[in-house]
Amino acid sequence: MGREPTKRKRGRKPKNPSAETLDNPSSTATTSTAALDDVFSVGNVELIDSPNGTTSVDDYRPRGRPKKRLNPDKPQSLQRRAPPRVLENGGDFVDVVVGEGDGLGLGARVVPAMDAVVKVFCVHTEPNFSLPWQRKRQYSSSSSGFVIAGRRILTNAHSVEHFTQVKLKKRGSDTKFLATVLAIGTECDIAMLTVDDDDFWEGVSPVEFGDLPALQDAVTVVGYPIGGDTISVTSGVVSRIEILSYVHGSTELLGLQIDAAINSGNSGGPAFNDKGNCVGIAFQSLKHEDVENIGYVIPTPVIMHFIQDYEKNGGYTGFPILGVEWQKMENPDLRMSMGMKPDQKGVRIRRIDPTAPESNVLQPSDIILSFDGIDIANDGTVPFRHGERIGFSYLVTQKYTGDNAAIKVLRNSEILNFDIDLATHKRLIPAHNKGRPPSYYIIGGFVFTTVSVPYLRSEYGKEYEFEAPVKLLDKLLHSMPQSPDEQLVVVSQVLVADINIGYEEIVNTQVLAFNGKPVKNLKSLATMVESCEDEFLKFDLDYQQIVVLRTKTAKEATLDILATHCIPSAMSDDLKS
Repeated sequence: MGREPTKRKRGRKPKNPSAETLDNPSSTATTSTAALDDVFSVGNVELIDSPNGTTSVDDYRPRGRPKKRLNPDKPQSLQRRAPPRVLENGGDFVDVVVGEGDGLGLGARVVPAMDAVVKVFCVHTEPNFSLPWQRKRQYSSSSSGFVIAGRRILTNAHSVEHFTQVKLKKRGSDTKFLATVLAIGTECDIAMLTVDDDDFWEGVSPVEFGDLPALQDAVTVVGYPIGGDTISVTSGVVSRIEILSYVHGSTELLGLQIDAAINSGNSGGPAFNDKGNCVGIAFQSLKHEDVENIGYVIPTPVIMHFIQDYEKNGGYTGFPILGVEWQKMENPDLRMSMGMKPDQKGVRIRRIDPTAPESNVLQPSDIILSFDGIDIANDGTVPFRHGERIGFSYLVTQKYTGDNAAIKVLRNSEILNFDIDLATHKRLIPAHNKGRPPSYYIIGGFVFTTVSVPYLRSEYGKEYEFEAPVKLLDKLLHSMPQSPDEQLVVVSQVLVADINIGYEEIVNTQVLAFNGKPVKNLKSLATMVESCEDEFLKFDLDYQQIVVLRTKTAKEATLDILATHCIPSAMSDDLKS
């Protein structure tokens, strides 16, 4: 929400799908946006058990940087001949300067931040959505991270997703230290760790953050990618700065595009500028047959938002969004019909999230003219630095949960000013489970659960936007919750038993009502069934299907079904509370 929706094709999978993929090379990463699964993936964590990438000599070839012209007005001895070079396999930053006489004076300086880059080892245990009462087989992965002030380490959220154990190893060390996960920022794909062992912090200097770089600024990505065990350094330049789709969190935040290689294991590694300051975190890359070396970096404004959010609230609360869907106002006839004057610009509100605080003041067809005093253009952009423009959602993401924002709107040719509270909003089908196990409830062999993007991906694979039922996809893309606790409840499968003969083929079908009462969420369904004293249990499903079971027989059969399938309980722990 807070942006103009893009059109997506539905239905049959195309015969020749695009080869374009945005890759974080590892299965530890889970993509978060339905439409971007084929384009972006977040898995730049190296799978330890079974690495699936190959490395060629070209992978170790450092990319050059544009040389600076010498200033004829300064003595050559005071001028830098070339920008800092970066060496592979643990090399240090070296300044090459012009010395006196014919030779080159080599002034070497070791950047302390290099020793702050650590290797992250994580053991993951993912939920099993098909059998929600258990988890999948654990697996291991490795990625990168770096030390910041306050005895803390930053890495990617997808690097430690569904973690069971996290260990860190410093550069040049043979010891792995147990780490504690302090916070996981799903939306921004950043996680914060710490280590209790004092030995880990000896001789480590935290990195210092730099400002948001400009286009063509040199950047150096440091980490532990696939292809070796020692630290690796790749260099490039900033080629684009814009609002970027963060695959892991299914969000749109500020991002940097660079031409430095980001491979498996680079996730969570810092990107340094030519002064040795950190300007971002490597987190995803683009894989396409027509391009090479396109990587993406989380910039310092997003990183600082995450850190300050944690320090301010004692935990991660997330990035607020403006709970509206809007339409561009580029058509002159459309602007005239909405009563806009020639000097007025803005975007039209299409829909408002009923659970958002702004639903109390804003209305459909309101024209948002400005946000916090910054005028919004007809295409939804606002000024961003010199000669650049960026989507106005950037202004919203600069805020924190609970902050106020001044919004100016045009309604019926009248200008109105509102002061609204910003909050993070819940989607009807969440893009992420945020580490929590799936909820489930079982009665008479019917397994009820809630729909989420990870659930759809588990059931239908990476092509779920083509394979999943159309009605579920429609709700994923367009439906808004009518209350904060609303969930989409489905019958995921039927555990075959004598009592449910004839219902075996029901799978992933939404439950609309129970005994004539609407089903609001899974917990309300479980409560109604458990307290039912009617003779029959009647479930109204989508596509005009109904399921009827005798109450007493269903509850008795449930115990046998649980024993047969070795299921510990008829409902998940979160429903019991």
